[in-house]
Amino acid sequence: MRLDIYQRPESNGQFSYLAVPEGRTIPEEVISTDWQSAARGLEMPEEDNLLQQFAIDDPLEQISSKGYAITSIRHLGNSPY
Repeated sequence: MRLDIYQRPESNGQFSYLAVPEGRTIPEEVISTDWQSAARGLEMPEEDNLLQQFAIDDPLEQISSKGYAITSIRHLGNSPY
């Protein structure tokens, strides 16, 4: 699956990330003026179901249920990303 990745600044110089299938718009419930493009067309092998570099847990499950995947709040403040 190819994904477009967006980022927004959080506290302590960290970022949260949002992944949507390539070419799709950010769903309305997460539209915010502070999301900025971070990567376009990033290839994520579906068998991996992992976006560790963006601290996104279970991206395929999240995309299937919500239409997007987002960094878990539990990673913010503790993540080296």
